[in-house]
Amino acid sequence: MSGIGDRVLAVAEGWIGTPYRHQAGMKGVGCDCLGLVRGIWRELYGEEPELPPPYARDWAERGGEDRLMAAAERHFTPLASMADALPGDMLLFRWRPEFAAKHVGILARPDHFIHAYEAASVLRSALVPSWRRRVAGVFRFPEK
Repeated sequence: MSGIGDRVLAVAEGWIGTPYRHQAGMKGVGCDCLGLVRGIWRELYGEEPELPPPYARDWAERGGEDRLMAAAERHFTPLASMADALPGDMLLFRWRPEFAAKHVGILARPDHFIHAYEAASVLRSALVPSWRRRVAGVFRFPEK
């Protein structure tokens, strides 16, 4: 694991059990997948580098912009592939190749990740083939 990966993973594990709440990002109170990553960022670095605009549940299907991917590329270090991923790295998912990335999680082990799952909570899930084939990008939190 990388130094930053250890810290990211420790923070992410502290969010497990936080209820799912669309557009929220408060540990123990509620968050969505983006709110989880934003909360991890705040715990590690303080102020967020940018705030997302309000977004609807179906935001990634509208307009064709890949806003989540673009923000990840602005603030995180892109990795070439899952083969380079370490625990604590951020995974972006897209449901279909022609759609924008719409979901994000934190790699916990080579076969598990932590994410905020709609109608549930922040939890650890197996990175089964149906999830793995939807990985659209792998990013490392910056060393600061």
